[in-house]
Amino acid sequence: MGSEKEIAIARKARMVGVVMAVTMVVWLGAQWIGGKMGLPVRFVFLFDLAALAAFVWAFVNIYQIWRARQQG
Repeated sequence: MGSEKEIAIARKARMVGVVMAVTMVVWLGAQWIGGKMGLPVRFVFLFDLAALAAFVWAFVNIYQIWRARQQG
């Protein structure tokens, strides 16, 4: 089995993957439901901003994972 640091990095990477996958599915669903319900664009735009925030969080964490692996 790996060291504690490797296990922590793997756990963090799994969380990032789950967040990215769930964000994409929820965002696509929100866009589809918003179109079917006829929501105003300003409300649907909130889903875009939430998805963007989740992806920014994911990319920051990916960078942190990359840096942690570089440091050995």
